[in-house]
Amino acid sequence: MKVQGACHCGQITYEADVDPEKVGLCSCSDCQVLSGSAYRVSATVPASSFLLLTGTPKVYVKTAESGKRRRQSFCGHCGTSISSSADSDAPPSYTLRIGPMAQRALLPPRRRVWCRSALAWSEDLRGLPAFDKGAP
Repeated sequence: MKVQGACHCGQITYEADVDPEKVGLCSCSDCQVLSGSAYRVSATVPASSFLLLTGTPKVYVKTAESGKRRRQSFCGHCGTSISSSADSDAPPSYTLRIGPMAQRALLPPRRRVWCRSALAWSEDLRGLPAFDKGAP
């Protein structure tokens, strides 16, 4: 599926070909901190299918719990998380964040990883009051 993505302020834009079967939800502690939420939803794509159209993301390297060094890319202006990749100048793939994608509603997660780190309250939200817009 061809997707278009943009950070919150619009300085970074991209296109990519995403396989909807490769969308996953990660509950690791790094994803919790980086997303500011209980988990993060991402899709891994081959480097050849990711095209940065505008802007240059800021990058820093984090050693994950797995021991792998991962480059975290985000907009230096608004802070939107764009992707992660191997710590390499020519990574074989990019793990793109679903949030910046225009087509995010069409890309539900197909698997969950790092479930041992999941926050217990995030497992079932059906009992919470729900509002179409902000709470009254």
